Amino acid sequence: MNFNWDVFWQYLLQPSDVYLTGLWLTCLISVSAMLLGCVLGLIAALMKLSSNPLLQYPVRFYVWLMRGTPLLVQIVFLYTALAAGGIFRFEDLDLGWFIVPGNIQAAIIALGLNEGAYMAEIIRAGIGAVDKGQYEAGRSLGMTFPKLMRRIVLPQAFRVIVPPLGNEFNVMLKNTTLVSVIGVQELLLSTQMVTSATFRVFELYLVVAIYFLALTTLWGFFQRWLEARFGQSDRPAPAASRMFGRNTMKLLRGR
Repeated sequence: MNFNWDVFWQYLLQPSDVYLTGLWLTCLISVSAMLLGCVLGLIAALMKLSSNPLLQYPVRFYVWLMRGTPLLVQIVFLYTALAAGGIFRFEDLDLGWFIVPGNIQAAIIALGLNEGAYMAEIIRAGIGAVDKGQYEAGRSLGMTFPKLMRRIVLPQAFRVIVPPLGNEFNVMLKNTTLVSVIGVQELLLSTQMVTSATFRVFELYLVVAIYFLALTTLWGFFQRWLEARFGQSDRPAPAASRMFGRNTMKLLRGR
């Protein structure tokens, strides 16, 4: 095997503009699609927890459809099949100071829709983990359902949601490679463009693998910090704090 170390180190340590564009797009699409998926997942989870069948069944169908079909098929169907059928075509979106191409819009929406189905189950499980007494306490105080969810339930459920949410974002980072099939110049397609010009396939695909490994590793560190940060309240308080109260102990230590 004729491995060119010069090409490998050059693209690894001094990436070209094509690589940097792909890296930026990968991060942008991942974050945008994850945010969209979290919003859709929260709405779907609340609808699924409702006792109204008119709210439950559409969500059940949505989750069944998104989780039962391949993500790659969903991406191609949303961008290519809808346009070919004359149903909907993604046009470039002019926001004044920059333009969002249609294929990037389709990529974010397709990934977000798919992620929303998984986040719906994760958020539903997190809400279900909150003690029922918390709901009763909130209702006894006269809280409305939105206020009850915002002030009491969701903050406690978030501790349960964080670990699987972090894992889902890790998967999202890697799933961005699938949007290359609709011409989005993310990290994988950027690598394919460079390899077609240099013919150094092994070296450049090894570089892109290291880039993805670096992204997922950095996110892994952040996820562990996030889990530790939101898991602090699970630790039992010291005996003195439980006996006299946290505020009293703070005042005593301050003297």
